[in-house]
Amino acid sequence: MSAPAPRLAGADVLHRYGARVALRALTFEMAGPGTVAVTGANGSGKSTLLRILTGLLRPTKGSTVLELRGEAIAPRERRRFVGLATPELSFYEEFTAEENLRFAAQARGLADAQTLVRDALAKTGLSPRAGDRVAGFSSGLKQRLRLAFAVLHRPTVLMLDEPGAHLDAEGRAVVERLVIEHATTGLVVLATNEPQEMELAQRRIELSGGGLDRPS
Repeated sequence: MSAPAPRLAGADVLHRYGARVALRALTFEMAGPGTVAVTGANGSGKSTLLRILTGLLRPTKGSTVLELRGEAIAPRERRRFVGLATPELSFYEEFTAEENLRFAAQARGLADAQTLVRDALAKTGLSPRAGDRVAGFSSGLKQRLRLAFAVLHRPTVLMLDEPGAHLDAEGRAVVERLVIEHATTGLVVLATNEPQEMELAQRRIELSGGGLDRPS
């Protein structure tokens, strides 16, 4: 059976944090396989949009839909099909990289957790550091662990928020491999302003928010 063809769409999606408009009204549609880059000034709502699409945040106005094989997935169920790597994701510092991922797999109720953990570590180049405590990780290694967390359950939709942050050339190559591999069958959404990452996308959605210096 072929992998489900993902479709994400939004109608007049707007979000406020109090009186501040974090994401201006946006209507869009994106579908896999392929990669879409979400760009815009700092503060224009890139991270907010990814959180809404993942089902972690309910928009103030408007609606979004995730469809697999034409069937809509409820926001509370999207975590089963969506993998998210975000700078806000933190780990248990006293645990090793492998222990953190195993805990996440067990919390999700994933079958064959050990295989999934091993594969996620290999895909992100963390296998040699699997047994090291996260407390000793550099910011770049922690970013790789966030990527491993995102791909752990082999999601259909992969959302990466500033995936190249803190990464060296080798780490950015890991991001590129993950995106290219996942985009062959699924949908990748990149929140980024990095030219190298934007080149991986076949389509861009540019947010029109004023940014940090020009609040809405």
